[in-house]
Amino acid sequence: MSRSRAMIMNTILLTGVSLLMRAVGMIFQVWLTRRIGAAGIGLFQLIMSVSMLAATFAISGIRFAATRLVSLELGRSEASGSAGLQYSGAFYAVRRCLVYALCFGAAASLFLWFGAPTIGSVWIGDARTVLSLRVLSLSLTPYALSAVFGGYFTAVCRVAKSAAVSVIEQLIRIAVIIAALGFSTGYGLETACAIVVAGGVAGEVSAFLLLAALYWFEKRAHSSPAFVRRVDSTAMTRRMLSIALPLALSAYARSALSTLQHLLVPRGLKKSGASSEKALADYGTVHGMVFPVLMFPSALFYSFAELVVPELTEAQVRGDNARISRLVSDSLRLCLLFSVGFMACMWGFGSELGTAVYGAGDTGRYLAGLAWLMPIMYLDSVTDGMLRGLGQQMYCMAYNILDSAVSVTLVYLLLPRFALAGYVFMVAFTEIFNFALSVNRLRRVTVIKFSVKTTLKALLAAFGAVNFTRLLTALAGAPAAPKPGVLALN
Repeated sequence: MSRSRAMIMNTILLTGVSLLMRAVGMIFQVWLTRRIGAAGIGLFQLIMSVSMLAATFAISGIRFAATRLVSLELGRSEASGSAGLQYSGAFYAVRRCLVYALCFGAAASLFLWFGAPTIGSVWIGDARTVLSLRVLSLSLTPYALSAVFGGYFTAVCRVAKSAAVSVIEQLIRIAVIIAALGFSTGYGLETACAIVVAGGVAGEVSAFLLLAALYWFEKRAHSSPAFVRRVDSTAMTRRMLSIALPLALSAYARSALSTLQHLLVPRGLKKSGASSEKALADYGTVHGMVFPVLMFPSALFYSFAELVVPELTEAQVRGDNARISRLVSDSLRLCLLFSVGFMACMWGFGSELGTAVYGAGDTGRYLAGLAWLMPIMYLDSVTDGMLRGLGQQMYCMAYNILDSAVSVTLVYLLLPRFALAGYVFMVAFTEIFNFALSVNRLRRVTVIKFSVKTTLKALLAAFGAVNFTRLLTALAGAPAAPKPGVLALN
């Protein structure tokens, strides 16, 4: 099977798995929201903001480094015509990356375990998070090691294995949480959040063990004593560090700013006059309930953004600029067409969807009012993936750091005065700002062929179809739905 065909099949596979698991995740999110309430979701989101920072340190850029190193080894050895020789260098790269991941993952686990009281009580400002943070620390080392295996399977275009592991991980996580919360009674938000985090730890450990076993079988199948390439260990380590460490340092900055942003949101809402529980509930509604629905269709684009990295890397190694331009242009065009369709559907039926999923009218109004951001968010994710594939990861990370810094500034300035409206404005402004910087950089490193006429046709077709459908439902006597696109913020 050619690499292009393999990439298409892997994209379809990853998209199908991702959509399935997102659907399961959405159903579970609805169940969890009804179980612990919007305030519980808000508290859990604060824990997850710290989790994101800890996970960033645990990985420290190694997933992308593993993908790029393995892709480079395969690209350089392609002329040899020997699979055993190709994989010899790739396996050595994985071994180096595993040592790196083990060091950073273990350091992150120890730091979070011993620092949990300070982080929970001082940083987050809620002592109920300390137990969850300590439980969370147990997942960081296996998470870092799993990232290396995931990077390898992405580079060799055998994502079916990592996709299957992701499904199992998600199912284990949900099963543990439902069993623990379903058969327990009388627990408070502290215990409930700790149970949810413990389910994630169980899933992460299971995923690591499964990925390690799959990689062991993979290595046995492709190793050959007759083809052992002599690898310069110093040069390999230097290449790994030159990719991973700059990414890690920039990711630290971005993740720290992002964590600070999420911690400031409830405090800013409280300064606007909301109570502590109301601030958590509002934050949980927008960040923990609305955005997961808005991002649900993005499974296709996130899968493609990951798989396009090795394709662009190998094309760059071969100097095939025409293929790079074609991949970039086609990717952006397809992403725009799909996202415009999803945007129109969310704009037209977001109110009904929010009521159907969460039983809350406010959630539906947020979905309809924020639908116009969907193409920007989806295009930004694909653009970032292509920049990384072309070796522009430092520009990508610099833009993300700047984006996070602007977000923190806007949260600090706007939320005490404008409450939730200020938060929504901040999200919209930074999404547009980040995408504008990223796509401008992509234009500088490759030729993008784009048709404005096609875009306008897609917009007219999408919104025409949605309005025609609403007209038909009205003529059929269906109950009148709220006017789409109305976003009430209070």
